[in-house]
Amino acid sequence: MQIAVVAPVWFPVPPTGYGGIELVVSLLADGLVDVGHDVTLFASGGSRTKAKLISPMAEPPDPRELGNAWYDGFHSLTSYLQVDGFDIVHDHAGIVGPICGAMLRGRPPVIHTLHGPWTPQTRLFYSIAGRHVHLAAISDAQRLDNPDVPYIGTVHNGVDLDSYPFQKEKDDVLVYIGRSNPDKGPKEAITIARRAGLPLRMLLKRSEQPEREYFEHEIEPLLASDIELYENVTHEEKVEMLGGACAMIFPIRWPEPFGLVMVEAMACGTPVVTTNWGAAPELIEDGVTGFRRDGDDDLVAAIGAVRTLSPADCRARVEELFSAAAMVRGYEAVYERAISKKTP
Repeated sequence: MQIAVVAPVWFPVPPTGYGGIELVVSLLADGLVDVGHDVTLFASGGSRTKAKLISPMAEPPDPRELGNAWYDGFHSLTSYLQVDGFDIVHDHAGIVGPICGAMLRGRPPVIHTLHGPWTPQTRLFYSIAGRHVHLAAISDAQRLDNPDVPYIGTVHNGVDLDSYPFQKEKDDVLVYIGRSNPDKGPKEAITIARRAGLPLRMLLKRSEQPEREYFEHEIEPLLASDIELYENVTHEEKVEMLGGACAMIFPIRWPEPFGLVMVEAMACGTPVVTTNWGAAPELIEDGVTGFRRDGDDDLVAAIGAVRTLSPADCRARVEELFSAAAMVRGYEAVYERAISKKTP
């Protein structure tokens, strides 16, 4: 197949730091090339890929401009003006991407992966966009949260296992990776770790203004010597943090559509202690690769039991369900389905 993959504009593919969607896009584009497809990746300058690379923007926008519709519009429109002759377009961009895709009216068919949560605004938007582009979910939980739009299928995000070294021996330390946002639970992660008597290493994204404000008001006052704080780290530094921890604490308080960092932790052999929100029940096998609990008291108690879990079981779950190969196979099936249907 000739496949056009449209990445978001905000970070290079793969990202040098934060950027879960870009990691998935990079892995998918390279994986599709590896199995023999002719792939063109539309991504910002600085991207590295096995596919043919077209960069509408020579450099990604300043991170402080994240969400700016003008950059999204320029990147998406420039990309879609070049998709004639492809068998399928796989869109991961922002709002303008599926708008451009809808205007193609199935020539060629467009798959749009839903990477974000359902909100009143996205429900309204995809109620019409979903009639003209094929919507792919990243979890069954995401689909169940809005059954009123058609889906072409569910394909879980995957990771490149070779990029996540398995580590059996663990330190008495917890790790948290996420945004400085109340829904992601960084404040709770600090208090839970402290109650469990373990130090916490935090990789905390706080580049956007609301994230900085939440950090200054809610997180910074809690910092002490038992909290190691990081913001921009390399992939190698991130997996070292993940692999060395006895558990990831991820006390989300919102319907997380997927939660790639949980898969990344398990790939390193690290169990995840989280809640039952969103896709967590699809990712974490309770009592095997982590614990899912909804109250802070229960999360604290669960941390005390993580040493009973097998790091090898964590790794095996990712190999079976969330590998790059599994994701590529899933999207190949979705592409074939979309081509045969032509329109949603």
